[in-house]
Amino acid sequence: MAASDLVLAMTGASGAAYGVRLLDVLLAAGRTVHLVISPAGREVILQELDRKIRLDQFRLADLAPSVANPANVQYHDYRDFRAGIASGSFLTAGMVICPCSMGTAAAIANGLSQNLIHRAADVHLKERRKLILVPRETPMHAVQLRNLAACAEVGAVVLPAMPALYTRPQSVDDMIDFIVGRICDQLGVEHHLLPRWGEENHGSHG
Repeated sequence: MAASDLVLAMTGASGAAYGVRLLDVLLAAGRTVHLVISPAGREVILQELDRKIRLDQFRLADLAPSVANPANVQYHDYRDFRAGIASGSFLTAGMVICPCSMGTAAAIANGLSQNLIHRAADVHLKERRKLILVPRETPMHAVQLRNLAACAEVGAVVLPAMPALYTRPQSVDDMIDFIVGRICDQLGVEHHLLPRWGEENHGSHG
């Protein structure tokens, strides 16, 4: 256990590739990652990435076969409230839910610790630690917007999966890296995934 540990949860919104790429980048940066995947997240991973994983007998190679430092992944079953990340006494440097479903956002907004993902998010809010939600939903109705606003009001960072075009992405991977890079910025994890505004002839806001 160390204050540099990070929690990554993947839930049932579209955008599984964001979560897998983020896992790779965090591990390459030398971080220990506590990974939790919801049942709906598993289904999205199968649908979008054609990768079949088991939540009860999880194998990292089924999700991300070529990540750096695989020994730095600590997997937790979404039902395991005995996991360290369910307690505020377990120190972490932050948590990311990527992708974050609207159901997960609703549970967090209303303090419903129905599984380990909800509980760990609740812990990060109460301990005033970084919590980043990466929703991928469009359009959004008023209840969804209110739930995200409620999360933001109590300290969460709402970072929608909205890739920029000023970087002139040449591939889907470029667009994924933009969002993953922005998440890493929030976590204080060094990376070289995206050009900065004002660099490489992008000009400046002034």
